[in-house]
Amino acid sequence: MAIKTKTAEAFALPLNQIVAGDCIEVMNALPAGSVDLIFADPPYNLQLKGDLHRPDNSKVDAVDDHWDQFSSFAAYDTFTKAWLAAAKRLLKPNGAIWVIGSYHNIFRVGAALQDQGFWVLNDVVWRKSNPMPNFRGKRLTNAHETLIWASRDENAKYTFNYEALKELNDGVQMRSDWVLPLCTGHERLKDENGDKAHPTQKPESLLHRVIMATTNVGDVILDPFFGTGTTGAVAKMLGRDFIGIEREEAYRKAATQRIDRVRRFDASALETTGSKRSEPRVPFGQVVERGMLRPGEELFSIGNRFKVKVRADGTLIGNDVKGSIHQVGAALEGAPSCNGWTYWHFKRDGKMVPIDLLRQQIRAEMEADGAKPH
Repeated sequence: MAIKTKTAEAFALPLNQIVAGDCIEVMNALPAGSVDLIFADPPYNLQLKGDLHRPDNSKVDAVDDHWDQFSSFAAYDTFTKAWLAAAKRLLKPNGAIWVIGSYHNIFRVGAALQDQGFWVLNDVVWRKSNPMPNFRGKRLTNAHETLIWASRDENAKYTFNYEALKELNDGVQMRSDWVLPLCTGHERLKDENGDKAHPTQKPESLLHRVIMATTNVGDVILDPFFGTGTTGAVAKMLGRDFIGIEREEAYRKAATQRIDRVRRFDASALETTGSKRSEPRVPFGQVVERGMLRPGEELFSIGNRFKVKVRADGTLIGNDVKGSIHQVGAALEGAPSCNGWTYWHFKRDGKMVPIDLLRQQIRAEMEADGAKPH
């Protein structure tokens, strides 16, 4: 893996590389509108006062690095506004951003996001299944961090792989509270002295969920605070391109070695469950036009409670109600809405068959012909 050093002039998009330099300067040198997603893990500005010790008097390896130290909240806010402005310039019109933080900084970052015109889509609570205890016993154990997911602006058609995320969650709609462990064990990178290579290394499980949810294969993901390269490692595995920006040489070295060891999953493993909204739209009238159902043919509701007839224009009529397959189903059930495709059935060889089978047949033909959704 190559490490690129920033120069004064703008450079072409450095895909799958780590760029050495200040994140704001580097982002301002990259081509505008070139990135699909940004994942940012900025300094938390922890404001630590002195060393932290365990009850046995051993010292806690806390975040006390120079990159996390700011002279004041005002200085931190200035820094935040600057890197967010640079980030927004880089996003494609339908791009989005994730920012992760703790109670020390996430509220300030969230306000700055909205001030810059980003449109907040969700806040996600990452609940750590193995949090560090509060050794002093003067506060609650800090067992979570917060992620903000925002589109570039209110009208952006951002990527959200709802069905894939649902499958990832055992068929249940994914919630905004994620229970995942801290980065530990073999995943935690160590330096030559056996110490943590980076104090706030994020677990790959967290980035896997973010990238699966909000990008597609081949998308470009930028991480302006690359650290030891979790974003790059997971992006490579999942068939996405990445750009990392990191000013600390030790972190760049660790990230490079780490990502060089990563193997990209094969193409078949990268396929995910698609959204039903992306499938070609098929009007029920097309089923009638093609003679798959004939005018006057009867349709039956789930449980055979209601019976209607198909009309020549693709509407239904029955029991003093007429309209689309959805409208008639809703009216008969006294419901606000109804998915007529799964509600109505026709009879073939004495068996009840959902009309959705006919829609799927038309969709298969359209896809074979290279048709696109309406």
